[in-house]
Amino acid sequence: MRAVLLVIDSFGIGYLPDAGKYGDEGSNTALHICQTVGGAQWAALKKMGLGNASMLLGNELPGCEAVPSPVADFGVMREKSPGKDTTTGHWEIAGLELTKPFTVFPPEYPSFPEKLTNDFTKAVGRGILGNKAASGTAIIEELGKEHMETGKPIVYTSGDSVFQIAAHEDVIPVDELYRMCSAARDLCDEYQVGRVIARPFVGTPGNFTRTGGRRDFSIAYNGVSLFDFLKERGVNTVGVGKIGDIFGERGINDSYHDKGNPACMERTETLLKEKTENKEFIFINYVDTDMNYGHRRDPQGYHDAVKAVDEHLSRVMDLLGNDDLLIVTADHGCDPTFKGTDHTREHVPLLHYTKGGGGTSFGVREQFSDVAASITRFFGFEGFPAGKPFF
Repeated sequence: MRAVLLVIDSFGIGYLPDAGKYGDEGSNTALHICQTVGGAQWAALKKMGLGNASMLLGNELPGCEAVPSPVADFGVMREKSPGKDTTTGHWEIAGLELTKPFTVFPPEYPSFPEKLTNDFTKAVGRGILGNKAASGTAIIEELGKEHMETGKPIVYTSGDSVFQIAAHEDVIPVDELYRMCSAARDLCDEYQVGRVIARPFVGTPGNFTRTGGRRDFSIAYNGVSLFDFLKERGVNTVGVGKIGDIFGERGINDSYHDKGNPACMERTETLLKEKTENKEFIFINYVDTDMNYGHRRDPQGYHDAVKAVDEHLSRVMDLLGNDDLLIVTADHGCDPTFKGTDHTREHVPLLHYTKGGGGTSFGVREQFSDVAASITRFFGFEGFPAGKPFF
């Protein structure tokens, strides 16, 4: 008996009622991708009812329209917690709702408080470059040469609650970069920063490339997550991709830090081919849609990345047993046709698949934590402290 929770990172499906507070009114990641590419080619998602979910908000997805008999139950979810970042979204999916947003730093130099940067430079024994909001690839091109000449790490932020540290692997080895991030994580707790992110890169000026050594150092959470709740009741809990980083490995029996969608998809299919008689929960994040295409405002690349996940979903559904559950959703939006390069405050799709089921509309849900409440009930447990089960 398995529950598989699959997050297509940033695959939003229409701006939230409060999106104006974030400057995101008018954003719609899925719709605008479909329109830009002239019709999506997402056969499995269409069959599951992604178009049906979108129609709950009044939006028809070109190429992924509603179908008469979707094989999955469908809905959309609103984020209850303030914010639109990875940690907030994943935490709420797992039942951890925030009442206060994480700190977002101003975009202009200097973005970070002077005390924070002073404490950081003392802790790592180096000065810093950057100290402003920027695209990761852009700031590496801008400051990479100076970084290589001075040995100073590039420190920057974005529209999310992040303290990011970029360093060339030949200047600051990855293990040292991780130690710097650990020191920054301790310092950033005081400022309620959601994530410290290691961003190693290689190459030469004009030809820098970020590597797969990215690692997220998330702030510790209070309360009981879906992982904690299930593990305490004997369910084997598994995280794939950056899930372990997001939850600080808490409540997770097996954590696979695979980098990029192809590796995470291969891991997921391998896990599902290994039959088990025990109860198991697998939580997966497919990050490429957000990291490689949403932030870089590449709708065609985004579409193609979703198409690869779509083809993977067909295989996943075939691998599921009769008593297994698959939930497909997202953590926020990142509309590649929208202004700027940041996440967008959007509804997320909800597709709930079991063999022989499907066709039920779950409507518009008022919090992501309904996912956690529903998965605990699927396993036969009641009393999860957040959310409302779908059934």
